[in-house]
Amino acid sequence: MLKKLRERISIFTVKNPSRAILIGILLMNVVLFMAAAGVISLLAPKSLSSSGFWSSVYYTITMVLDAGCIEYVIQDIGQASVALILVCIFTVLIGMITFTGAVIGYVTNYISNFIDNSKSGIRALKASGHTVILNWNSRASEIINDLLYTGQKEIVVVLANQDSDDIEREIGERLSSTLKMENAHIKAESKKLPGLRRFFYYRKHRLKNRVVVIVRDGETYSTKQLNDTSIAQARTVMLLTKEYRNEICRYGNRERQDLLEKGNANTVKTLVQVAEITSGEDSADAQTIIVEVEDNWTAMLVDRIIAHKEKMSKCHIIPIYVNKVLGQILSQFSIMPELNTVYSELFSNRGAEFFYQKHAWENDVAAATEQYLMTHRHAIPLTIMKTASGNHAFSVANSEAEAELACEPIETVMQTELNKQYRMIPRNIVIIGHNSKCEDIMGGFDAFRGEQGDILNITVIDDAKSLERLNNYEKYPYVTKKVAADIYDSEKIKDTIRTAIDSFDGDTSLLILSDDQTIEEDIDSAALTYLIYVQDIIAERIAANPDFKRESIDVIVEILNPKNYDVVHNFSADNVVISNRYISKMVTQIGRKQPLFEFYSDILTYDEEGANTFNSKELYAKEVRLLFKDGKIPPKCTAGELIRSVYKASPSDNKMIVIGYARPGEDLVLFAGDQYAIEVELTGEDKLIVFSNH
Repeated sequence: MLKKLRERISIFTVKNPSRAILIGILLMNVVLFMAAAGVISLLAPKSLSSSGFWSSVYYTITMVLDAGCIEYVIQDIGQASVALILVCIFTVLIGMITFTGAVIGYVTNYISNFIDNSKSGIRALKASGHTVILNWNSRASEIINDLLYTGQKEIVVVLANQDSDDIEREIGERLSSTLKMENAHIKAESKKLPGLRRFFYYRKHRLKNRVVVIVRDGETYSTKQLNDTSIAQARTVMLLTKEYRNEICRYGNRERQDLLEKGNANTVKTLVQVAEITSGEDSADAQTIIVEVEDNWTAMLVDRIIAHKEKMSKCHIIPIYVNKVLGQILSQFSIMPELNTVYSELFSNRGAEFFYQKHAWENDVAAATEQYLMTHRHAIPLTIMKTASGNHAFSVANSEAEAELACEPIETVMQTELNKQYRMIPRNIVIIGHNSKCEDIMGGFDAFRGEQGDILNITVIDDAKSLERLNNYEKYPYVTKKVAADIYDSEKIKDTIRTAIDSFDGDTSLLILSDDQTIEEDIDSAALTYLIYVQDIIAERIAANPDFKRESIDVIVEILNPKNYDVVHNFSADNVVISNRYISKMVTQIGRKQPLFEFYSDILTYDEEGANTFNSKELYAKEVRLLFKDGKIPPKCTAGELIRSVYKASPSDNKMIVIGYARPGEDLVLFAGDQYAIEVELTGEDKLIVFSNH
């Protein structure tokens, strides 16, 4: 019997140590109080002993909690026995340790464990309509940062096998930086107003932090920990790829990256769990599951999971092919650098952005687009598309309200004529460095050539090993020169750039790539070094010729860590591309607006080579001096007049919709807001930003 009791106590203690400690504390103090009360009853004065044993218990407990209550037992220390005084003092001292101290320690430890368990994901969270981010990478904080601009309260739960304090610190720094920057801008604007109007303007327009972020440690493929994030009731689930950049050994880092290029098993098994939970009967309807994919093997398995598990009434799984998207973006920016600024604004939740409305499908998309164009002056129609969730009309506007705001039909359209033989002018491109997206970047160039013809001339400068990994760019005939040079061959690199610029009669784009497979301490270091070389060349040319056309050289610098943006931007780079930030913005927008996935897929992809008809729609930067017939540029007018005149003048198989213009050396202008309140006076050097199929 005693043996069984010992075994039960042992098992209970191991399985529930905190509960066993609490019971031990209580039992020990009950024994202390009872023993002390018994002794005090024997030694106390008659007036106290006559009150009974339980009165002694009460006085004993009060002495332990408040030593001053000893006067209830020893009313006159001169009359009390030494034994009673010693018993009372002993009871107070022992009680303070075994009762007060032990209970405080237990409660403190319980609170500490409660906090730790909450962060570690042990404690279940009750939430709905929130965003769940699984895994953590360099794009994650940008996703959360972009939610600041929704104007709504956002709840974000992060589950990652990573130190939660580091993640919280990164999020705090990113949000704080954005709030400080945006509110400084609002404060500067408010200074134009007098007195109290300045105060109320700032209070009304300042950016507020309505984003609540809960970070939890744990495994993203654990069913329990996923359920504890209330993932079944989330509005959006974002499954991000894990990054490995903390290796001290470059060779170890390279081996790990080579393995990840073959496939990401973590993404696959996590998506299986997420798909199972979100497709359940008790899960919320119309959930959006976004999964980042960086390799073909993972893409194949993700497609299979979608085919087997996706239920459109329950959840919609959207794969984001990270390298392909970034490759397309970087290739487009190299050809048309102005698009960097365009996408940077339109892909965000601030300023002008893409909106959509449900639309009854019509075969004549052009007629429906024209009808919208003539009845809306605060939004620009783009196209109508059939998406996975229905038919939608897409537009550009400052807000959803403006996208839906109709006006009296516009009947008068300014007359203009376009050059029907317009073609994109040849472009000289120098690629410096490498990253994991090089093949996708070249794929973007391939697609552009298939649509626009052989108008690209590309020079590649990279180290010998990287050139070898890409087979020396042999399958790309428009890469006319390949130069092997490591980062320390400064003169060789600069001589190659000089030759590439001088041998081409036209503008040149210098695309500087940042190696995303290097160790943490070297992130963006090579890109900044290459930028120094490029700026040396530009400075030489300006010094040699004060009339040198600075705009003839466009510098596009890719950086990975947003913290390095100011360093690069302040070093006179024309276009700083924070590549990870584009993916973050897209993921954030798609998470809130599912149909944008098909729209983005369309505008980032050129038609395949040899296509008889141009079906996909893209954004282009077109030269004003060549776009209009005989170089006759429209006179000073409003944006509304320019938009409708170009649309009317464009051919039926390539309706062009102007959304803004870029002027060399000045800020880009997007036609958001009341188009007839925006004055436009074009010059031949300007470029119109148009939405069309070629």
